[in-house]
Parts: sequence; C-alpha cells; structure tokens
Amino acid sequence: MLQPPITIPIVFVQGMLSGVRARGAEAAVCIETALEDAGIAPSLLREAGARVTGEQYVALFALLMQRMDDEALGFLTRRLRCGSFALMLRSTLGAPTFEVALRRVAHTFSLLQDDIALVPLREGQLAGFGIRLNNPQAMQQNFLHELMLRVHWRLFAWLHGGRLAARRFDFGFELPPYADGYAKVFPGPLQFGQPLSAVWFDASALATPVHRDAHAMQVFLSASPANVILPRLAEQAVSAKVRAVLQQNRPAWPDLATTAGSLHMSVSTLQRHLATEGTSFQSLKDQLRRDLAIVRLNTSTVPLAALAEELGFADSAAFQRAFKTWTGGAPGSYRRRTQAD
Repeated sequence: MLQPPITIPIVFVQGMLSGVRARGAEAAVCIETALEDAGIAPSLLREAGARVTGEQYVALFALLMQRMDDEALGFLTRRLRCGSFALMLRSTLGAPTFEVALRRVAHTFSLLQDDIALVPLREGQLAGFGIRLNNPQAMQQNFLHELMLRVHWRLFAWLHGGRLAARRFDFGFELPPYADGYAKVFPGPLQFGQPLSAVWFDASALATPVHRDAHAMQVFLSASPANVILPRLAEQAVSAKVRAVLQQNRPAWPDLATTAGSLHMSVSTLQRHLATEGTSFQSLKDQLRRDLAIVRLNTSTVPLAALAEELGFADSAAFQRAFKTWTGGAPGSYRRRTQAD
C-alpha cells in the first residue's frame, strides 16, 4: 500500500521553535540555519496557512534536539538531555502491568527535571495521566502541553500493545485558533480550558500485562521521533481507508459512491463513519490533494499544469485557486520561495 503523505501546519513549526526563541542566545541555535538544514524555507513562517512535509517536521525536531542536547527543545528550566526518552522507556522493562509501567515512567521523568509531573488520574470507569506544570512560565506555552501529552500518550499506547484507545484528551488552556489541526494528532474527543492537560482511557487497561522486551524497545526508539510526533492516520480507521482508496486510484480520483463501494459500505454508512471521526469525504480528498501537492512542490520540478492534472483538476488555474484556499499562497510562489531559500 502506498504510504500516505503527511503535512504539518506551520503553526506547529512555530510552536516547536518557541522554546528556542525563549532561550535566546542561551539556546546556541540559529533558527534560520536549522530551518534550512531541515529543508524548510524560513519565509514560510510568515505564511499563516503554510504547511511543511512530515519529513521536514521530523528533521527539524531531530536537529534541534541534537544541537541543543535537549529533548524538551528549551521549554524546561533543566535540559532533558538526549537519551532521556530512552531512559524512561527502559525503566519499564520487567513491569508486570501497564499501571506499573506508567508509574515507572512518571517516576523516572520526575528525576530528570523539575517543571513537569506526570500525574495518574482516575474518573469512574476511566483512567489516565495528566501533565501538571510546576513552572508558571511553562504554563503559557501551548506547544509544551501538546508535546508532552502527545509524546507520552504515544509511549503509553505502544507499551500497552498498540491497542489503547483514547477516550478523551483534555487541554490546560483555552481553545486555540489552530485547533482544527488537532484531529489527526489527538485521536479522540477534545476538551479545552481544563485544570490539567490529560488523556483518558478505559481503566481496565491498567491491569494489562506488558510484553515489550529490550529488542522491541530498541526498534521503537530507532523510529523516534517520527513515531511520537507525527500524526498516525491509522488511528482514524475509516478515514485512513478512504485516503488509501483515493491515493491508489489517482489520477482517476473516485467519487463518494465509488469509494464507498470499494470499502463494501453504503454511501450513508461511510458518511456516518467519517462524521464520527470528525471529517467528510470531500475534506479527506482536499487534504490528500493538498498534502500531495506540497510534497511534490518540495521534491520535484513537475510543471504546475502536469501537477494539476495529476491531482484531478480541470486545469492549472483551478488547481492554483484551490491551493491558495488551502495554504494562503500560490503553488508557484511556494516553490520559488522554497528553492530560493
């Protein structure tokens, strides 16, 4: 199966860089150089609707961690030195249950820094963990909440066996203007303005035996940070299947009825599943075409007319209008800016 393209809103790149900016000269990192080394045009930071490829986003994250020797990217008062995530993961070796593994990660994390505590939570039939920020300055950084919640959630879901379903995500800040970008990153109902940023799952999961050994951990670590910071489209099962059908059949681009037939569903059943996942057929089609366009503009010299045809548009003008709606900029200028930078 073709690997679906992933693109990331530029606001999350800006969030990633905010810890570096807050550190100033202490960070000893040139942001513009780091962006260029990751293949990201610095000028994209000024485009509110711009996006970068998943590969660029992961490359920037890895570069910043390495150059700062800080897996928290400058957000904490004490550096989370490279290897800290691996240490937390390895602390779970031999844990008899998922609950014990969760508590070991929380304890190890507390030994490495002072600003954040991972707090076990219980609410009726739900259990979870919260991100308690002890440093008032850190509480103002939305990206720190997002990063800590996402990384630890992915770690715990993997420890559980990859089948842990999130029942709810809470955020310790008000609804941000870019919240529509959360759907692929946090697969579950979202609540904002909560006392803690937290994730909830079925409490019965706490008693699950842990079967991850040292070899499995090494494989997981070798895929980091991509496997903990990038969206996992498979977490939205039906949406992922629709994207796969669309991608496999391009440039024919099947319509809703044809796609539903390929998935052995009625049109109404498919629409209902997609609505449950917070999306629609047209939204998925536009997102896939947008992501493919951004990847192609970054990695090829394909003429815009050929790219328009590849993406199922009647002509280059129709494609350029759509691209400007998706990103706020024209595809030609996006490519020129990328090449120039």
